[in-house]
Amino acid sequence: MTAKNRKPKAVPVAEQDPPAVEPQAPRKPVFVADEATIVEDAQDPFLTPVEPSDDIDDEAALAALTPEVATPKRRRLSFFKIALSAFGLVFSLAFAAWLDSLIQGFFARSEILGWVATGLVAIGALSLFAVAVKEMRALARLNNVQSLKALAESAAAERDPAKARQVVSRLTTLFAGRPETARDRARLAEFDEQIIDGPHLVDLAETELLLPLDRQARGLILGASKRVSVVTAISPRALVDIGYVLFEAMRLVRSLSYLYGGRPGTLGIMRLARDVVSHLAVTGSLALGDGVVQQLLGQGIANRLSAKLGEGVINGLMTARIGIAAMDLCRPMPFRATKRPGIGEFVGDLTRQVTGTGKKDGKSG
Repeated sequence: MTAKNRKPKAVPVAEQDPPAVEPQAPRKPVFVADEATIVEDAQDPFLTPVEPSDDIDDEAALAALTPEVATPKRRRLSFFKIALSAFGLVFSLAFAAWLDSLIQGFFARSEILGWVATGLVAIGALSLFAVAVKEMRALARLNNVQSLKALAESAAAERDPAKARQVVSRLTTLFAGRPETARDRARLAEFDEQIIDGPHLVDLAETELLLPLDRQARGLILGASKRVSVVTAISPRALVDIGYVLFEAMRLVRSLSYLYGGRPGTLGIMRLARDVVSHLAVTGSLALGDGVVQQLLGQGIANRLSAKLGEGVINGLMTARIGIAAMDLCRPMPFRATKRPGIGEFVGDLTRQVTGTGKKDGKSG
């Protein structure tokens, strides 16, 4: 037999009340001022991504060795320049007279020799004219960088949106031929019409366009400092040290100028180098004392360094100071939204290279 199918029917369910929740007393405010700490800028990992060495125990000495912000030297008319220009014109006239007599002598010997000499002089004169035009254009680019920096300072101080947009336009034009800045220039153009505050627009332009270049500039300065520290530590002659330091300093100034869009010529490089050296000489940060290694690096590293290795570290720090000053002069905008590099960011790398120690974890590097 099979069981009959049961018919469906409704079954009443007793309603259950939700569980009672005991009310909690409101939490009293707790004073936590003793537990909160304010992180200083020098300890902020976002502002100082490069960790200094553990052995460095004198931050004041590092701050004192960081050169002040370098500014281009004012070009003024002096009696020395007037005398130099006058004697230069006299020697130019004397050279022209000698050249004319030389060509006439060639014509007196043979007409063919005279025309050949005339053609060679014409080619040389045109080449010198092309070099002069190239140098003048290079100097104009350097002046354009300095005028752009002054315009950025004025736009940020006066809170003028029109000047700020002019800064952005000139800055994008300056880096228009750099493919690596194409994405940054496009991103900056997207926010151009959305930001109406002048200082914020200037800060955005600095962050988007110059911050990646600042990282490359730090790499250039660090590389030159390391090479100088190694070469001067193993070179047997002081004359070799001086020559190599000058070579690396000139190459560093030229590389930084090309990085920031200056593209100087020979005269421009000489002018930048003169401004850097004169700035460091006036501020008193061109040379270091004999006890700088022990003062900066601490007693632990100073005892492990020989006199020659310590001299290499000092020369490397001097190259870093030259690079920071050159960075101030070549950068088309002042440091406002980004942090200016200091000597403390290079000391750890130089000492780890010279002593053979690794990072803070103790590994050899």
